[in-house]
Amino acid sequence: MEEQEKSAQNFLTFRLGDEKFAANLDKALNILEMLPITKVPQSPEYMKGVINRRGEIIPIIDIRMKFGMEPIVVSKRTVIIIFRVEIQGETADVGAMVDEPGTVIEVSEADITPPPSIGAKYKSELVKGMLKVDNDFIMLLEIDKVFSLDELVEINQNKETAERGK
Repeated sequence: MEEQEKSAQNFLTFRLGDEKFAANLDKALNILEMLPITKVPQSPEYMKGVINRRGEIIPIIDIRMKFGMEPIVVSKRTVIIIFRVEIQGETADVGAMVDEPGTVIEVSEADITPPPSIGAKYKSELVKGMLKVDNDFIMLLEIDKVFSLDELVEINQNKETAERGK
């Protein structure tokens, strides 16, 4: 029993389309209402641009596009979740546009089931596992792996371009 409590982690849930996802709460820095986004020339289609958060330039990603879904349609519920991602020792703050924020849930390792391996829409390395809550399934994301090293380099280059343009 005590061992299960130690393995419990907190996850921030959010919605993309009709699907629910969650990322480790330790990776989430802020949830922001939609802000004006400055476009960055020659950036990938899923990168919507950058915002200025207290003097720091943060790249904004349409995470729906990243997952091969239709682009996000901004509504009153759309928010930007700022994640601190780490890839091979490099750290970057990245904003992910999501359809709607959820709640913080506590998840025990014992409640996590492996992601399905056949017919999975999302790369299995991006999904830590699945969690069944009531009649819903929530995909637990490995948020660091959602962004590849190449993308992190490209995001940082676009961020530098935006900073030079300030």
